[in-house]
Amino acid sequence: MKTARDLFDLSGRVALVTGGAGHIGSAIAEALAEQGAKVICLDLPGTWGPSESCITMGCDLSDVRQIGLVAKAVQGDYRRLDILVNCAAYLPGPEVAGFDAPLSEQRLEPWRRSFEVNLTAAFALIQACAPMLAATRHGSVINVASIYGMVGPDLGLYEGTGMGCAAAYAASKGGLLQLTRHLATVLAPWVRVNAITPGGVARGQDTGFAARYCARTPLGRMATEEDLIGAAVYLASDASAYVTGHNLVVDGGWTAW
Repeated sequence: MKTARDLFDLSGRVALVTGGAGHIGSAIAEALAEQGAKVICLDLPGTWGPSESCITMGCDLSDVRQIGLVAKAVQGDYRRLDILVNCAAYLPGPEVAGFDAPLSEQRLEPWRRSFEVNLTAAFALIQACAPMLAATRHGSVINVASIYGMVGPDLGLYEGTGMGCAAAYAASKGGLLQLTRHLATVLAPWVRVNAITPGGVARGQDTGFAARYCARTPLGRMATEEDLIGAAVYLASDASAYVTGHNLVVDGGWTAW
């Protein structure tokens, strides 16, 4: 029987993490590297700072042609892929009008781009990488979703903050969860497909929003990136060898109400 240390060991494995320049993506990439994996981080060109833990690649995930080239590059350079983490998400700032505005003001162009990056890109990348993942006989796909892919928003949290809740983000993350369940059956038995659903992550949000969010959360606080890395390592490793089609919710109890 393997020890717990052996089960969580990722030595010799190759991982690809999308959204690797972001807060959650970079934390997951560093955690996988710490467990011994060789990690390739994917994000938009020009978003990278120095990285000691992973190899960086630029890619616009809204362009499916670039996604195909990424899969070919991984195959050509590393000859294998054991772990794929779809963490990239389209979350534009206020410079993009009509994203998280009131429903009557939300626009179709941000809606389309949300689906391209949050859902279509994940499908295309899994499809392109599936042969490599299956060849290892222990391939693991981890899709990073959101509690708003599971439940509707509590609009009272946003009152007086200038913040909003985009229907496009919620719908695309809900689609990602169903894609997880669908592909868990289609890609079995050699590729496992699971999801991590984070709750709200503390990022210096409006103090009124943060206070209301924490008051509504059983564990009394917002998440940090550190809260998510254990879930990622678990689902990437042999510690979860008999787990597929699962949504591991890391939300402090938010969806337990």
